[in-house]
Amino acid sequence: MDAAVELVKRLLPTVVNIHTEVPDTHPSARILGDERMGSGTVIDPSGLILTVNYVVMGAEKIYVSLGQGRRLKAELVAQDFDVGLALLRVKRQELRPAHLGASEPVERGEPVFAIASTGPQERRVAGGVVTYLGEFEAYWEYLLDRGVVSSAANPGFGGGPLFTLKGQMIGVVSLNLNEIVRNSLAIPIEFYRENQAEFLRYGRVVSRPKRAWLGLFAHPLDEGVVVAGLVPNGPGEKYGLREGDVIVSLNSEEVPTRKELYLSLWRHAPGERIAIEVLRDNVLKRPEVTSGDRAEFYRQL
Repeated sequence: MDAAVELVKRLLPTVVNIHTEVPDTHPSARILGDERMGSGTVIDPSGLILTVNYVVMGAEKIYVSLGQGRRLKAELVAQDFDVGLALLRVKRQELRPAHLGASEPVERGEPVFAIASTGPQERRVAGGVVTYLGEFEAYWEYLLDRGVVSSAANPGFGGGPLFTLKGQMIGVVSLNLNEIVRNSLAIPIEFYRENQAEFLRYGRVVSRPKRAWLGLFAHPLDEGVVVAGLVPNGPGEKYGLREGDVIVSLNSEEVPTRKELYLSLWRHAPGERIAIEVLRDNVLKRPEVTSGDRAEFYRQL
């Protein structure tokens, strides 16, 4: 027990609080708000901080508070709109970084703990075990080929680290999945480590083909996928998709599941016209949508 307490004390300084200010004209402000709080992890003593993209998306001002309470202005270095990570930098040297491990050797049932900020100087810790390792899909056109789900519920603002009991950071905690089950999703650290050079050089992952984006919120049905919502002014809404549409096919290719919908969509690039067959009020409709680029749509103003 004493060893675990000492480990947490040693790792607390690696976790920072993030405060962002977003113009109310930015497309993300309507859903995420124009003032956001998040957590982040120092991953390099030169001032690099890893967090989740939704905290900093569209921000015109980003502030980072260290554990001692010092507030620093941060710059946005890189964003990955597909995976959901973002990289920041503060002008401060000799910060204490977390040790980046790997999620691949982790097994179900392995003890883990998450640290998150709840304010500029407040940090909280939650422990649990890994409950699921594998494919994870969500309704906002999001699919990870590997996610880490644990019973260590996110104890604060999103973007903090998930650690093993050896003190290795294996993921970035993105969100709580269910208030009853109290599980959280962590984006595996490999998504950063494998693309680190591109993050630092280009500010994004250039080796991954750009994905077509519709701007819809998709929920699975027994047979098909229903449009549960649309991003205002996004490609789907702009070209005639409606809430309640049941998507039958993309370019004559059947998409009976949400995963198949995403994979079919991502075989196309932004800007391509996609023929979508939908069932609307028991009538087949065939709107043609010019797909968008999520990163371009949500770019910083």
